[in-house]
Amino acid sequence: MLIESDPAIEFRGVSKRYNIHEGNTLREFIPAFLGGKGWDVFQALHQVSFTVHAGECIGVIGRNGSGKSTALKLMAGVTAPSEGTVLVRGRVSPLIELGAGFHPDLTGKENIYLNGSILGMTNKEIQARYPEIVAFAELWDFMDTPVKRYSSGMYMRLGFAVAIYSDPEILLVDEVLAVGDQVFQEKCMAKMREFQERGVTIVLVSHGLDLVKSFCRRALLLHAGELVAEGDSAEVVDRYHDLMWAAQAG
Repeated sequence: MLIESDPAIEFRGVSKRYNIHEGNTLREFIPAFLGGKGWDVFQALHQVSFTVHAGECIGVIGRNGSGKSTALKLMAGVTAPSEGTVLVRGRVSPLIELGAGFHPDLTGKENIYLNGSILGMTNKEIQARYPEIVAFAELWDFMDTPVKRYSSGMYMRLGFAVAIYSDPEILLVDEVLAVGDQVFQEKCMAKMREFQERGVTIVLVSHGLDLVKSFCRRALLLHAGELVAEGDSAEVVDRYHDLMWAAQAG
């Protein structure tokens, strides 16, 4: 287990580029590619460096397309950087995409075992925690139903429940709580505050600026793929407001 002075997550000069092909179909793409025009490049992140210490709860804010979700996917190991180094120390539970790690044709129960194994749990651990997972998700009557028939809220409930009972050392949360009802959101936030007290490292991506200020002591502001502010969450939120006013005025 890491102590507070240890870095749980480090980004060192991280850039991430995605290739976007010009043609929408194979017939359009091949001539463009052979003519040297096959790919456009989208720079999602550019030379981003920061450290998240063990036990810290940090918010990540910015406009849509600023690179927030890309940063979380790099932390989760879903994708690799184009340049730079990403170091993550500890057992990670990512809640970065609704339904990620679920197979639509499998039942809720089967997906608990699938998702739990993806998060590093043994079959014995999943079996022992299964009743708690189902109780937290409040989906007792739907465990034998294929998850492709679940609503977005049911997906979120099950994904969150599996993640929190996988004993994470690092919890990555990307706006997924927005699809739940108010009562369940409050239940999730109470659990996350419990994790805070236990010293779990939490990275929270959210457009809820009041939530970031109240829940996170420190925040990062991404803009057009670059880290433009880092520090006290209230000050970083103020900088974000300044950016928004400047964009509207311009």
